[in-house]
Amino acid sequence: MIYVSAAIAAVLIFVIPACIYFAAFYRINRGDVTYKVLSGPDYDEYHDDMIALIDSAVKIPYDPVYIRSYDGLRLFGRLYMQSPDAPYHIQFNGYKGNGVRDFSGGLQLALRSGGNVLLVDQRAHGASDGKTITFGVRERRDVVSWARYVAERAGDDAVIYLEGVSMGAATVLMASELDLPANVAGIVADCPYSSPFGIGSKVADGIIKIKYVSYPFIVLGALIYGHFNIFASSPERAVRSAKVPVLLIHGSADNYVPIEMSRKIRDENPSAVTLVEVEGAPHGLSYVKDLQKYENAFYDFLQKTGGEARK
Repeated sequence: MIYVSAAIAAVLIFVIPACIYFAAFYRINRGDVTYKVLSGPDYDEYHDDMIALIDSAVKIPYDPVYIRSYDGLRLFGRLYMQSPDAPYHIQFNGYKGNGVRDFSGGLQLALRSGGNVLLVDQRAHGASDGKTITFGVRERRDVVSWARYVAERAGDDAVIYLEGVSMGAATVLMASELDLPANVAGIVADCPYSSPFGIGSKVADGIIKIKYVSYPFIVLGALIYGHFNIFASSPERAVRSAKVPVLLIHGSADNYVPIEMSRKIRDENPSAVTLVEVEGAPHGLSYVKDLQKYENAFYDFLQKTGGEARK
């Protein structure tokens, strides 16, 4: 009986958390995901629009740049320079995506505004090193590293924006509580989740298929195999001490990251955080669903925070 109990305990403590870790947090080589767009009933009508945006984005010339993360990873970014005097938009991809796919629209929007863009592949994504995806816990420190890289390269007078979509949106929000360069003028977050645990639990629920049962296992999987605390930070907690204005954009038809998560984030600091809701937009497709509303929100935010926008 003792051996049976020990075996059950081992399964609960080590085996199930390992399964959760490798399914939710571990980087699996999926090849080039640039054209692997979301599919299904919510997305099929936008498929051609998404592919057209990606086609346009991949043709834009850039300079490859690299930095070292605080824990020694080689991180990759694409630098699109227009003018050394223009604002810099540092953009961060979402979960298991890459910069070009996830910011195919946002890249072109920032360039149309007259800005320079540094399009980042987050750790454990694209051409960047790393095996563990931490839902923003470690990635937020990479945001600081990239912001410092741009600040040192461009000088004290440079204006910097931090921008992200989905996990990238949560990541830049979580970075708002850290020691960012004084150059950072604002944060733009498209469809962020309110906490790593909240979204991680949703991913884990899809694996175990029984709601709430997965909760302790996702904590253990992150801690034992990923060596990180999933409760170390969250967007809703971080924005309470945000030192710069924040623009949230979220679609009302988001079935991956419910719009209620952005509302929770806004409610933590309504004086600093503005939420623009896009009616009928699925996850990550507010730009495609209502381009005019998205552009207006983005340009207005730049104008209010010191960025030079061209309409």
